[in-house]
Amino acid sequence: MRKLLVLPVVAALALGGCADMTDTQRTAATGAALGAASGALIGSFSGNAGWGALGGAAIGGAGGYMVGRSRERR
Repeated sequence: MRKLLVLPVVAALALGGCADMTDTQRTAATGAALGAASGALIGSFSGNAGWGALGGAAIGGAGGYMVGRSRERR
């Protein structure tokens, strides 16, 4: 029961920390989160979910950063 109460509080605090982010920072964070989830899923097939998540976060974060920067230049 406690886990069900802790999860929304942690999520609210994490999202509240994004309020002052620039668009580039937000897209980089979103890319890193999606990349980590995708990498963990793909890595779990080979037994390396942790390494997959790490690599996915790095690639997703870099991709999100580049997307954010290209949007700023328009």
